[in-house]
Amino acid sequence: MGIDDLVNQGKDFLEQNKDKIDDVITSDKAEGVSDDVLDAAAEFVKKIAPDTVDQHVDGVRDGIDKSIGNE
Repeated sequence: MGIDDLVNQGKDFLEQNKDKIDDVITSDKAEGVSDDVLDAAAEFVKKIAPDTVDQHVDGVRDGIDKSIGNE
């Protein structure tokens, strides 16, 4: 089985389970988990990057957060 076969199987899986995946992504549990992960990632980047990028990090974090969960 080649890489193309694996990619196609992944695409087929996503297409067949789109509704279930959408439900999971917009669930309360996904909201809580995503908030924790996004907060940790943003804080990590802020610690190692110059302070001048903090505002951009927060903007990216908020943009991603709008796409995951239900808040």
